[in-house]
Amino acid sequence: MKTYITSSPEIMSGAPVIAGTRVPIARIVYLLKDGFTMEQISRQFPHVGLKKLRGAVNELAQKVETIPYGTQISQTQAAA
Repeated sequence: MKTYITSSPEIMSGAPVIAGTRVPIARIVYLLKDGFTMEQISRQFPHVGLKKLRGAVNELAQKVETIPYGTQISQTQAAA
């Protein structure tokens, strides 16, 4: 499985980002929450591309599905 989300202390202070970019996955989530479509977000981050953007959101959704309800996690754990 391709990894679309990474985390490194040297990039954005360790916040989970879309692999190969400095785009925090949290920023994408907030834009989706605010009603932006994937296509609109892709236009804001043309260097990411729609395929990679969708892959990152799908990867995040898969990770969230494995976390028991009520569990608190750090940003680093979310990227693992």
